[in-house]
Amino acid sequence: MDVYIIMIILLLTVLFFLWGRWRHDMVALGALLTCVATDMVPAATAFSGFGHPAVITVASVLILSRALQTSGAVDALARVALPHTSSPTLNIAAITTLAALLSAFMNNVGALALLLPVAVQIAGRQNIPPGRVLMPLAFGSILGGMTTLIGTPPNLIVSAFRAKAGEGTFAMFDFTPVGSAVAAAGILFVTFLGWRLVPTRERTGVESFETGAYLTEARVPEKAKAAGMTARQIEDALEDADAQLIGVIRHEVRLPALSSARKIYADDILIIEAEPEALSAALSRLGLVLEEAVQDKERKPSEEKTEKAASTEDIVLMELVVQPGSPLANRSASDIRLRTRFGLNLLAISRQGRRSLARLRTMNIQVGDVLLMQGPSDSIMEFSSDFVCVPLAPRPMRLPDKRQAIIAATIMLLACGGAALGLVPAAVSFAAGVLAVMALRVMPLREVYEAVDWPVIVLLAALLPVAGALASTGAAELIAQSMLRNLATGNAVIALVVILVVTMTLSDFMNNAATAAVMCPIAIGSASQLGVNADPFLMAVAVGASCAFLTPIGHQNNTLILGPGGFHFGDYWRLGLPLEIIVIAIGVPMILMVWPL
Repeated sequence: MDVYIIMIILLLTVLFFLWGRWRHDMVALGALLTCVATDMVPAATAFSGFGHPAVITVASVLILSRALQTSGAVDALARVALPHTSSPTLNIAAITTLAALLSAFMNNVGALALLLPVAVQIAGRQNIPPGRVLMPLAFGSILGGMTTLIGTPPNLIVSAFRAKAGEGTFAMFDFTPVGSAVAAAGILFVTFLGWRLVPTRERTGVESFETGAYLTEARVPEKAKAAGMTARQIEDALEDADAQLIGVIRHEVRLPALSSARKIYADDILIIEAEPEALSAALSRLGLVLEEAVQDKERKPSEEKTEKAASTEDIVLMELVVQPGSPLANRSASDIRLRTRFGLNLLAISRQGRRSLARLRTMNIQVGDVLLMQGPSDSIMEFSSDFVCVPLAPRPMRLPDKRQAIIAATIMLLACGGAALGLVPAAVSFAAGVLAVMALRVMPLREVYEAVDWPVIVLLAALLPVAGALASTGAAELIAQSMLRNLATGNAVIALVVILVVTMTLSDFMNNAATAAVMCPIAIGSASQLGVNADPFLMAVAVGASCAFLTPIGHQNNTLILGPGGFHFGDYWRLGLPLEIIVIAIGVPMILMVWPL
């Protein structure tokens, strides 16, 4: 009776997911509470999923990913690892392949975390929905994990079951021949055709408003890439970042009509016009530093500002619109002593359709201007109230900081290394990384919890006990054995295909490690009954458990992109189903070739 109850609950849960009327975390929580009400899950352990390592890992990865993004480390990674091309296909191919290579030797959740912000940037640069880059990235990282022993937990579980059967463990690269062939075929399909099958989901909300291009001043540091370049080279580099060079200030004097051949030297100040989203990339590409930030570091802070800064936890970026009747009208930042009185920096001004030849700090502010301010959030809000400005809705904006970028990247690499090498469990390693990010103030502390997609966390935490009930009641094993008995009909090759398909199907709804644990005994038993070698059956389990492409709950990487891609529960199968067919078509012949029956 328990088997029928849990199967009905699972079926209803999937139907509600596909219906889409309720948010996925509500459906998952409803499924969990139904399991508790029917005694499928003990009430005492109903919420144990919130302490599950997978949940902690997902939350920690989201925070570390935000730290990489806000520090500018992602921009540097994108410049080094990805081609500068206008082709979406080549960009998707590059980032998906990179994810697969990383996943072969490190936790594939960590590999996705490193590249997720880069994928969002690529989507923005190519003017395509983020999901069309994120889903190929997630699937590529999953495919890469099946190529080595340490690439994914199911491979380790399969190896352990082989040892328990008296055949010894699989070696580090025993999975490589089959895994590499399947991964290569999958990546080729996803990157050159499959990404077009991903549904178009535009994330709507506060990110969509337009403020126009900002006019800002950036200083050329001593060892910056821009030092020694010509104005034409600077213009070409900025054009790639969707920005343009308006003028140059040298020794406090604005240079006349700028010649393309004029050299740019250290300590020159470049006047740049850029969209808000392109501002970080424009600065990172040439190693520039905002002039106001330089001045702020060099000057001795007043006691008033020091006291205000000391009482404030975070320094933030905020956009303010100057309203009619504002005392700021026709006055400059210098006139009102913005730094000394308020402890704030004016980093840029957006004035649509008009440009000024004045320096940023002496430029007269006009009604309708959008000011990009930096400082303590309380001070900015106080300033906006006093000077009749309206804060715009918050949106992701970042300014590159080389030191913070190095720290963020180092923390992520150490966290991934600790998990990949097995020094500590993945959840502990990534949680330690979050603690380091907080302790070293790599990102504002208020953003730590904002970085976590809580509906996704609730979804995963609620469904883990449900998946456990599916295994503990014997429902998963009953489904698998029934399919083998009715479909395989004594043929070893058909049985191998059935094992692979059943494993893939279960993995779409259960944790992949749990799926491998359920299917390994069935695989070994099936091989014994058929009188054939068990290794190809175990390899089929390893491949199938790593191929959860139909739902967002089958793999943590699918869950991670659910929010950023704006996906619905039923969006995954459009790319996932043909990909799983390719996995079967390539995987079965390769298994039979490398691991004969």
